[in-house]
Amino acid sequence: MTPTMEFYDTVGVASSTSDQKLFKLLNHRGTTLVLRSDMTSPIARVVSSLLKEEPLPIRLSYHANVFRAFEEEAGREAEFFQTGVELVGDDSPDADAEVVALAIESLKAAGVATFKIAMGHVGFLNGLLEEVLSSHDHEQQVLKKQLLDRDYVGFRKAIQDLDISDSQRMKLEGVLRLRGGKEICDQAIELSGHNLARNSINHLCKVWEVLEAYGVSEHVLIDLTMIGDFSYYTGMTFEGYAAELGFPVCSGGRYDNLLRQFGRDVPATGFALKTNRILDGVKGNVGEAELPVLIRYNPAGRKKGLARAGVLRKEGKSVVTRLLQDESEGLMADSELYGQIETFI
Repeated sequence: MTPTMEFYDTVGVASSTSDQKLFKLLNHRGTTLVLRSDMTSPIARVVSSLLKEEPLPIRLSYHANVFRAFEEEAGREAEFFQTGVELVGDDSPDADAEVVALAIESLKAAGVATFKIAMGHVGFLNGLLEEVLSSHDHEQQVLKKQLLDRDYVGFRKAIQDLDISDSQRMKLEGVLRLRGGKEICDQAIELSGHNLARNSINHLCKVWEVLEAYGVSEHVLIDLTMIGDFSYYTGMTFEGYAAELGFPVCSGGRYDNLLRQFGRDVPATGFALKTNRILDGVKGNVGEAELPVLIRYNPAGRKKGLARAGVLRKEGKSVVTRLLQDESEGLMADSELYGQIETFI
């Protein structure tokens, strides 16, 4: 487990969380600390220091509370839990597919019934923008921000305001149509001839092929409008959406530059589940809990009763034991509280 408080100049700056959402405080020496806002940056620090002699790749998992400062009217908790994994030291499509497949299985295990994983790649958009707007750095950042905010109307308007040719404008608008299944691979290749864009889509489509081998591709769609935090992610990114919940339930991707900030230049990929949201959302889907078993015994039947309780607990049953003074003691009331009652006398 990493510390709850980290140094702002290292973990705080490296975090994907915006500076405005960090809880900051000063220690007795005047050094700025932050409450951890995610687990990826602290884990990157640990991998670069305590685990620097471990052979790669390294697979790590976590479940911990994190802290973020939200607007009061946003109605979101400042402290919440994240559950996730990090795979460090492998830049292959198989590594990216492994974390996506694990995210899918995690959502299933958590009881999320219907969901989709939207998968994109920041390199594709970077390549396309470099191809069309190579000398318009500010405009590139504006378009990226609009896609990050899902402002497709603003994205289209900004494209119309650009001083570019109609064919270039059509290429940029074509990004909005690149959402679907495996067929998006060919469509994306046709849209851009830039090497970065082509290499990125080839990587993404190899990830899809591995997900097919895992047998989970029916939960995945390619969405090249989804770029994640483009200042943090360097390759494949993904988000999970549950139909019955109406908000993202997981997110992740490749962040090959993060560990370099801690002195170890190795690739990494991973994801985090939004644990609180998932638990709140699936409450209504969880069936009624099985009632516990009551083991009643008098002094003469204590040994047999406790032995029976031990057997049931090993079977995964919830068991309550009680010493009886009278064989009929509370029997009627107990019948409503327990699914099974056994008496040893």
